[in-house]
Amino acid sequence: MLIRVADWERIRSGEITLQFRRWKRPTVRAGGRLRTSQGVLSIDEIEVVSRVTRAEAMAAGFPSVAALKSSVEGRQGSLYRIRLRFVGEDPRVELRSSSDVDGVELKEDALALLRLIAANPGVRAADLAASMDREKLPFKADVRKLKAKGLTESLRVGYRLSPRGEAYLKTLD
Repeated sequence: MLIRVADWERIRSGEITLQFRRWKRPTVRAGGRLRTSQGVLSIDEIEVVSRVTRAEAMAAGFPSVAALKSSVEGRQGSLYRIRLRFVGEDPRVELRSSSDVDGVELKEDALALLRLIAANPGVRAADLAASMDREKLPFKADVRKLKAKGLTESLRVGYRLSPRGEAYLKTLD
């Protein structure tokens, strides 16, 4: 679920508590958490709605219902109201900066992926995947697993090892 950069501070402060999306099917679920580079959100409720009140539009950061509707105009699917709240910083940020690698164990394929990223920082995922003769989407899913362990971080284009990832590789040498 993409959130406008301009809305993040207002979400953090609790001023924005709703988002509206037009989806064929939801990409988040009630009761779940959404980890983003800006922090972790709790997805408290998702509901299909047929109309939006002015108060709801304002709770979503829009000055009017018309402004909100224009933001979802042209998209297919049902209109969903998502109740959310900021719950904290992304725990992966602190983990990445740690040099503590106790408990980190990688299988050979994950280790090969980590070494590939170390040797090719900032290279597009599609190019890295092709160099391993892999499809891009499954490749990116495997990179997310490394990221969850605090071993890699995303760049504007591509990836790089985090300090924790570098420390892990040094323990293997």
